[in-house]
Amino acid sequence: MRGGRTMRHRRGVHALAATVIMSLLGGAPALTGQAGAQEPKQAQQAQQAQEVPGGEDARMLVFHGKDAPRERTEAAVSAILKIGNDAPAAERIRVDVTSDPGVFNQRELQQYNAVTFLSAEGDLLNSDQTRAFKRYVRAGGGFLGLHDAARAQPGDEWFTGLFGARPEEGAAPAAQKAVVEVGDRTHPATEDLPLEWSRKDSWTNWQKNPSGEVHTVARVRESSYSPGEGAEGWDHPVSWCRDYDGGRSFYSGMGGTASTFTENNFRKHLRGAMLWTTRLARADCQATITANYAAERVTQPNTGDQLDQIGEPHGLDIADDGRVVYIGRGGGMPNAPVVTDWNDPKIGLGPGTVHVYDPETKKVTQAGTLDVFGNKGGGEELVKNEEGLLGIALDPDFLDNGWVYLHWTPHSGIDRTAHMAERRVSRFTLDPATNKLDVASEKTLLKWPVQIHSCCHAGGGMDWDSKGNLYIATGDNNSSQFSGGYSGNNPEPQFAGTSFADARRTAGNTNNLNGKILRIHPESDGTYTVPEGNLFTGEEEGGGKTREEIYVMGVRNPARIFVDKKTDWLYAGWVGPDAGEPSTTWGPAKYDTFAVMTKAGNQGWPYCMGNKQPYRDRNLPDPSKPLGWYDCDHLKNESPNNDGLVNIPPARNNNIWYSPQGGAPDFPRDANGVPSYKLDEQTLRLPWLKGGGQATMNGPVYRYSEKSDSDVKWPAYWDGKWFVGDFYDGDQPRHGVVLDPGNAASGGLPVHAESLDKIVPAGEGGIRNLMDWRFAPDGSLYALDYGRGFFNADAASALWRVTYKGGPPTPLPKDYLGEQGS
Repeated sequence: MRGGRTMRHRRGVHALAATVIMSLLGGAPALTGQAGAQEPKQAQQAQQAQEVPGGEDARMLVFHGKDAPRERTEAAVSAILKIGNDAPAAERIRVDVTSDPGVFNQRELQQYNAVTFLSAEGDLLNSDQTRAFKRYVRAGGGFLGLHDAARAQPGDEWFTGLFGARPEEGAAPAAQKAVVEVGDRTHPATEDLPLEWSRKDSWTNWQKNPSGEVHTVARVRESSYSPGEGAEGWDHPVSWCRDYDGGRSFYSGMGGTASTFTENNFRKHLRGAMLWTTRLARADCQATITANYAAERVTQPNTGDQLDQIGEPHGLDIADDGRVVYIGRGGGMPNAPVVTDWNDPKIGLGPGTVHVYDPETKKVTQAGTLDVFGNKGGGEELVKNEEGLLGIALDPDFLDNGWVYLHWTPHSGIDRTAHMAERRVSRFTLDPATNKLDVASEKTLLKWPVQIHSCCHAGGGMDWDSKGNLYIATGDNNSSQFSGGYSGNNPEPQFAGTSFADARRTAGNTNNLNGKILRIHPESDGTYTVPEGNLFTGEEEGGGKTREEIYVMGVRNPARIFVDKKTDWLYAGWVGPDAGEPSTTWGPAKYDTFAVMTKAGNQGWPYCMGNKQPYRDRNLPDPSKPLGWYDCDHLKNESPNNDGLVNIPPARNNNIWYSPQGGAPDFPRDANGVPSYKLDEQTLRLPWLKGGGQATMNGPVYRYSEKSDSDVKWPAYWDGKWFVGDFYDGDQPRHGVVLDPGNAASGGLPVHAESLDKIVPAGEGGIRNLMDWRFAPDGSLYALDYGRGFFNADAASALWRVTYKGGPPTPLPKDYLGEQGS
């Protein structure tokens, strides 16, 4: 039994004899050219192995070429024999070793649970032997290939499929030390390995990258060595598996040196591969194969100018019964009227829509509409606006009480003279029986002022932790202009006395609720309390300088947040400013950012970004002249627009940041810790990230349910992985990432990333503009596609569902140990 899954053996579960036979079929040598002085030692190993008591056995045939590299092959055979012999009784494997291809006939092969190709380069099998081996695999046989095994039987496409990929032409490269990223934390070949595995080997480049056609369990990090010509880039698979043509195939590109087979971690890796291929352990080798996922658009285009299916997509939540409740920010269809004249009482009036999709009936209900301010889209900086219906969170007891929390900007609360509005978090009741929203049921929990003179950054995301605390993401309510695309810290522009280009007034201000992630505990009477552990108590310096609702400060525009209820860790992403490259005068370029937060703190904006890379201060009387660099560890808010504390919490490192140049830009730093900000000195620490036009779209952490009987749930491979994406679908991120729990809270970089571009389909006909994504109770993924315009809905605005159809881990319980069929 492994991982709670029982294997049924023929005639029950017995101890397995580990008998090692060093030659087969007419005395063929186990290792061609092996010195006679070594044979007695091997014979002694075989005799000792035969003395191990046991009954039922699993058997593996190890096949190598007659011209195999002697030292490496001997080391590999020795490791395989020891693994098979030293395992616990129920996992021992009887290993036979040969270089004679004559064993590849139906009578001999059917004795074995798996066949290993070791140092098996070239055409080693004739046509009859090839046919016999193909029949063996199709009848359920297992295959294990190591390193240059992928060079065997060149030109045979069936073998190419069995291996998964072919190496680039030419000799194997010289051994180099590199880092292996172990992405699969559930497969027996990788579950006990370190997340980042530093080791020396010969690293192969592939003629065709197999990702998406095989299930990759580990990748080699190309930035940690010199990959040479034909490099794969950030996605360089090195070990993978697949259920292939009736059987099972595991291949590892590692094993190119003799010393490899003496490594404890590599032996763990090899042992797990042997267990799966011989059917002693189950594993999911379907989990990242693209064809095993189905993406379906579940809403239709709206009828005419009616928002009967979907509004301007802006967020979703999912009830425990699977119904999806999703919102529209405030824009209508492209031809709908938009009022931008401040003298008109209908300035910015738009429909904040709430829709319900029922997966049982596959029908959409327009639940209700709120009159919001925010339908003021397109055009110049001072014309467009991002306010409206911004966020949704269903009450944890929604099916019982029907409560829905909405984060919104009511049109009734605008001041057309001062260009100010009121933002709210309100509770409404939605009738679970009719899917209709009672607009008159509003209870306002929290409200605060926002300027609506200048675009942008409203934020909006909301989520719950396991204790019933509600997290609310708010944007910095600041202009994207007037700072050259760098720190939004220009104190000069203002309207009617309110600054709109200085994020120190908002995100950097301890007394302002904008540019924050708030945490409150809603009460049943429509009020809220504040849980312990937020960033401030409200009583600092005698009171009046802080807001106790603030959990995280220093965020720019966090559209989507997620709280993993297993850990209560908060995950968020926010969009950076507009500078296309770093400046030695002003600081870092546009950094879009993702971070995991395990406790209250300051993420740095507008003082510092990324891994505490500072901006330059600017202030009156001339904001165009740079002052000193901000000290990320000792921050001061010295803006004339600050009404909070001067000494504010230090900035923290963020986990992921990316610019138009790529992922996690970093620079050499001077004695004061200030980066050089010179492009030719830049290091990109996360090469799987690309930028350009970019806008982070934080996603969920997937939690696999063993108890669920859903036939569409995503597999356990994704358990604990954090989904990070971007609004755009070009070279921008759409990945499942693995964090190291030991350093995630302190800003540790992800240790592994898996592309989701083909699973959550990007490109034409797919989800082009990702606006929100969450997993349903049945383990399927729902995603909103914003559409192809801005500030409105259109024919491409849609709700999508992505389901898994790869089936359970293999081998299946019906596949008895040792039975190959015929």
